[in-house]
Amino acid sequence: MKVRKGDRVEILAGKDRGKQSTISAAFPVTGKVTVEGYNISKRHTRATSAEDPGGIVDKEMPMDASNVAVLSPSDDKPTRVGYKINDDGTKVRVCKRTGAEIPEAEV
Repeated sequence: MKVRKGDRVEILAGKDRGKQSTISAAFPVTGKVTVEGYNISKRHTRATSAEDPGGIVDKEMPMDASNVAVLSPSDDKPTRVGYKINDDGTKVRVCKRTGAEIPEAEV
């Protein structure tokens, strides 16, 4: 999976197609990600204590990682991700369209 928590992405499919946001959680085993503020679902929750009354709660649901594309750091357009090994031996992610290095997300 080439997307990580904190990456700026654009949603490619679904009801929120074309919207841009950041990844709030990534699940590599299942190949899914949650995007901040999108793919919202209504969940009916049970009251568990006096402080938690329960009711209907909006919750971000995971979507398939193939439905999002990382935004290029130079021009904020969706791009594919490749890898490059620097001279010092470190492996970095690069933008396939422009060749720019994708910075590590601040988590």
